[in-house]
Amino acid sequence: MSLSFHWFLPTYGDSRNLVAGGHGTSMSGDRPASLRYLNQIAGAAEENGFEGVLTPTGLWCEDAWLSTAMLVETTETLKFLVAFRPGLVSPTLAAQMAGTFQRHSRGRLLLNVVTGGEPHEQRAFGDFLDKEERYERTGEFLHVVRSLWDSREPISFEGKHIHVQDALLDNQPDPVPPIFFGGSSQAAGPVAAKYADTYLTWGEPLFAVSKKLEWIRRLAVDQGRRLRYGLRIHVISRDTSERAWAEADRLLESIDPADIERVQANLAQSESEGQRRMLELHGGSSERLEIAPNLWAGVGLVRGGAGTALVGSHEEVAERLIEYSRLGIDQFILSGYPHVEEAYWFGEGVLPILQRRGLWNPPSHRETRTVATPFATAQASSS
Repeated sequence: MSLSFHWFLPTYGDSRNLVAGGHGTSMSGDRPASLRYLNQIAGAAEENGFEGVLTPTGLWCEDAWLSTAMLVETTETLKFLVAFRPGLVSPTLAAQMAGTFQRHSRGRLLLNVVTGGEPHEQRAFGDFLDKEERYERTGEFLHVVRSLWDSREPISFEGKHIHVQDALLDNQPDPVPPIFFGGSSQAAGPVAAKYADTYLTWGEPLFAVSKKLEWIRRLAVDQGRRLRYGLRIHVISRDTSERAWAEADRLLESIDPADIERVQANLAQSESEGQRRMLELHGGSSERLEIAPNLWAGVGLVRGGAGTALVGSHEEVAERLIEYSRLGIDQFILSGYPHVEEAYWFGEGVLPILQRRGLWNPPSHRETRTVATPFATAQASSS
């Protein structure tokens, strides 16, 4: 199995400390998410061999479609995993946008479909459906989108939530972008099994992840399909385990208790089953945050969504990733604070270990590129 690694674009801002908020809660870092800075992160990801970058969606960050479109011309091979929410845009328009992006980026679009689990944020966008209805709509939306990508004839569809008549694309995407989809609730499973190419889960202990993947596999078999599986998690990887945990301790010490109280109160209102599972890992307490070997739940004290990090030496982090891969996960979406520097820690520390073990192949651009990012020189002199 060859593993794929993606990085993250924090379009709400970055920091040397944990950035509090997300998933319906306002957030901003002390490194503003300027286009220049996002280009630095994209450059660091591409230079270190990451296949793509995930860009979030929500009121608490910049628009993912526009942000990534602005980065296409400053990158060469990096793919863009664009998160977006069905129901906030018509399926015909979304299918057309994907075709446009694929053509102008020369096939570098990936899609992360986010149903939405924060009712107050959905209402702010004008969406008043309940959770079950949102997943119903997502299924109908993806049915129309995939039909438009495949059909050479006009299609019409009349569902409970989606209605289109005589829709036909002149710019079908080539290749068709893979669809990444996450969701831990019972309503999410059938949608993932029927329409997703890669099912995503957040970082939980191995037994919990294994149980979730087995659930999705069974549903996919019922649909006559076979999915890929991905893990969304943070990383703190250093030359030694002591240095990595010292960095985790520093991040923890930098957290304002008021931020923990504010974020936890807001996340408690979430309808997301995945978010509930993240909250259970730490229970709002900063005690006993290592919930499994090298798995740290400290990020989730102040950040919605992915709330765990792999912390340890490069060898330990590589071994934990291999353990997840044995469950069937072959795509990893990673991040770390700050995102430029951590891309180099992981890219220079962990990826060579996985390459030596035959589990990762660097992209060809690392052999042909001659222009290094400015940070590459600084990192070489400081590490």
